[in-house]
Amino acid sequence: MASLEEIRSARLAKLKVLSELGIDPYPAHTNRDLSINEAIEKFDDLTKGGKSRIIAGRIMSLRIQGKIIFFDLYDGTGRFQIFLKKGEPLSEESFELFEKAFDIGDFAEVKGTFFLTKKDEKTMLAEEVRMLAKSLRPLPEKWHGLSDVEERFRKRYLDLLSNPEVKRRFEVRSKVVTEIRKILAGAGYLEVETPALQPLYGGASAEPFVTHHNALHVDLYLRISDELYLKRLLAAGFSKVYEIARDFRNEGIDTTHNPEFTMLEFYEAYSDATKQREFVENIIRRLALLVNSDGVMTFGNEKIDFNKPFKVIKYPEISDEEFKKTVKPSLIQPTFLIDYPVDMLPLTKRKEDNPSLADAFQLYAGGLELVKAFSELNDPIDQRARFESQEKSKEGGDKEAQPLDEDFLEAMEYGIPPAGGVGLGIDRLVMLLTDVKNIKEVILFPTLKPKS
Repeated sequence: MASLEEIRSARLAKLKVLSELGIDPYPAHTNRDLSINEAIEKFDDLTKGGKSRIIAGRIMSLRIQGKIIFFDLYDGTGRFQIFLKKGEPLSEESFELFEKAFDIGDFAEVKGTFFLTKKDEKTMLAEEVRMLAKSLRPLPEKWHGLSDVEERFRKRYLDLLSNPEVKRRFEVRSKVVTEIRKILAGAGYLEVETPALQPLYGGASAEPFVTHHNALHVDLYLRISDELYLKRLLAAGFSKVYEIARDFRNEGIDTTHNPEFTMLEFYEAYSDATKQREFVENIIRRLALLVNSDGVMTFGNEKIDFNKPFKVIKYPEISDEEFKKTVKPSLIQPTFLIDYPVDMLPLTKRKEDNPSLADAFQLYAGGLELVKAFSELNDPIDQRARFESQEKSKEGGDKEAQPLDEDFLEAMEYGIPPAGGVGLGIDRLVMLLTDVKNIKEVILFPTLKPKS
């Protein structure tokens, strides 16, 4: 078997052949007038019309049989078979050039007419073939057989090209995000943008990434959450706001954590945790139905039914560490947890009937934490006391404690209406909806340790 360098050298030689013939192997312009998906959908009309059309894509397979060649083109919308016959209607010169210069992995433009083969395969009879981009490295032939799983994440472009299931997963992710925007727009929410670079991080319990702005001579932080800025917008008079944002937390990497991840946060003035809980249940159910029309998802060995009313249980009186080990993995069916100790959630209102508990909920399904939501604390005196408690924890060595934010407290003193706020992890939700157990499978380019 030829080595990678031998294959690359052979392809460089083919590149030279094209250049010597005055053929640009990387032209800027393509004459494509039909996507492959359109060619498939309109095939009957195209065969009746007999008119020459032009499609383009990457060569994914190649079969040379004497004076005929079959190859498959893929353009991201579909795959289509091309038939080349020497001298009819493709010139002998063009046929021989294809044999000499084209490989699997190259991008090509093909002009021709459409017909059905004897095996009823939709096919284009080529009249002209033009190089669009010469590939210098071979595509993986048996990508599924790679033993190094991390290579799939490092070379995601090959993973997507070689594995239709991976591509489908990211198509589902895109549809889910689009549907979320539809739902929130329909409910009267305004999409906004808040700073990713912040003078003071906050809104979650996490260690931040620190960077330095040379012109201002100040350290800045990549946001760990957009919560405190969205709440400022409630003070400004916006009644419903949301953001789908990239957040960054300087923490460990495991199957459910990546340092860079995507969060949906939305806030509604004059609402509370109980009202938002009903809205969240409707959102999750609608997204499950979008992905699977019966609303029942497979996750590992479990069937999760999003049609039934979600369970509501109280947070058990055990330590957070014990909860993660024993309770969390058992929360397979959609379950809301309520009645958290107030010191676990420093930005949350206290329950009126029990001030030691937070008026909040979290949603679990498939053993994954998907949502965290509060009745938002809008008492500046209580908030200052909670921040001061967090500061003491920070001084005691807790790197994830939240810093005291005087600017946010000032906004609170001007007045923030009662509100219900929700944070939903997009990555984990997509994990659940596409049946994968590793967050890297739903992030196109996950954070990886560089190769030495």
